[in-house]
Amino acid sequence: MSLALLAYAAWAAQWVRPSGDDWCFLPVVRDGGLTSMVDKFYFMDNGRVVNAVLVWAYARFGVAGHQWFAPASGVLILLLLWAFCAAALHATGKRPPRGTALFMAATVTAVFLFGSLNTYKTFYWPASSVSHTLPPVFACAATVPVLRAASPWGRAFALFTAVPTGAALGLLSEETTVVALVALACTVVISRRVIPAARRRFVRLWCAAAITGLVIGSLILYTSPGALHRRQTKSYSSLMLAGKSLWESLYGFAYITLRCLTSWPYLGALAGGVILGCLLVRASPERVTRAKNEALLVRSCILVLVIGGYACTVITYPAFRTGVMTSTRLWNDYLLLYVLFLVYAGALAAYAWHRRGRQAHTALAAGTTVYCVVCLGLAASLAVLESDMAARARAWDRQDSRMRAQAAAGARVLPYRRLPISKMVEPFGQDGHKTWPALCVARYYRVQGITNATGKP
Repeated sequence: MSLALLAYAAWAAQWVRPSGDDWCFLPVVRDGGLTSMVDKFYFMDNGRVVNAVLVWAYARFGVAGHQWFAPASGVLILLLLWAFCAAALHATGKRPPRGTALFMAATVTAVFLFGSLNTYKTFYWPASSVSHTLPPVFACAATVPVLRAASPWGRAFALFTAVPTGAALGLLSEETTVVALVALACTVVISRRVIPAARRRFVRLWCAAAITGLVIGSLILYTSPGALHRRQTKSYSSLMLAGKSLWESLYGFAYITLRCLTSWPYLGALAGGVILGCLLVRASPERVTRAKNEALLVRSCILVLVIGGYACTVITYPAFRTGVMTSTRLWNDYLLLYVLFLVYAGALAAYAWHRRGRQAHTALAAGTTVYCVVCLGLAASLAVLESDMAARARAWDRQDSRMRAQAAAGARVLPYRRLPISKMVEPFGQDGHKTWPALCVARYYRVQGITNATGKP
């Protein structure tokens, strides 16, 4: 069912049309290509060089690039999480039934992308996906070499790739970098108790190499002219560490935590974990014993989520202020870890059920029922979103044709009707105070300016 959800969501991507930051990226890529995009990010915006490259990769194809981004990124996320789940299961020494890793990857992908409070910004909006959806997936995929390393060559490859991978991640997303640093530091701290002695030194070396790469990338980003310009514009340094900022960030993170804990789609991850645990029990019922470090791992996961999530809220607060509580795309940098933790918790629940002498098929039936209900609920939500996207796309196409025709006829100022969807930024928003998108729209159509129109496009 998760794969069917992904296929349906990919099909609906035909209705994606530019909005928000897309208006600004498209003319830069069209007029200057990759070098202009990198120059814009490094010297003016935020220093995220890798982010600039990924934006160029889809924006160079114009509207078609925006339409194909969601299907392409969806498949990429599924493949990377499939590799991660398979490597994680392999590292545990478990031998689940064939297809288990794909099932878990599809489950995590569906819940992460479509269980979001704003699926459009998480999955369909390329600018947000590049900044907040793909980075945590890349971070998970970066652990595959260390999880799979079983020979000297494998360990050497994992160590060799850790630094450049970490540096690239540091130049892509500050928030995911923070979460990764917290997770790696926690791994080093608990390694003595949870990692076998034969692999402990190698894992610690890999963590040190990955941390080094993340720090290098972060330093390049932090010292870039774009990041400096952003800090000066938003008063980052003084505001971020101010007592009021830290307190409001804590309040905001508490609000976010409550929203996530009470959001029904995440039950799909918990149910998927129960199914995973039941499959492992049925594959090797005699090996189901309580792990001595089970409680430590659970506490460590919660600690990483709390520290990493709060740190992400702190560093985004200067730019978004109280908007951190409503800008749901900012949560994705640590929500993937939350989804994975729910899967792990569900598997532990299935194990505990079996250890008490109860039948695994009862837990399997309950988990499957909840899983199916969640998938059906997500399908209904996607259907509503697809209808809204189709209506906007048709209106956008009509307006685009009219504006292009008027620009070709020599008009220098064009009327533009706002076409908002899923809280996306549009020109003349906030009662006309949001004016910066209008400048980008004018540049996109090669005119001097646009005016706020209220009629049909």
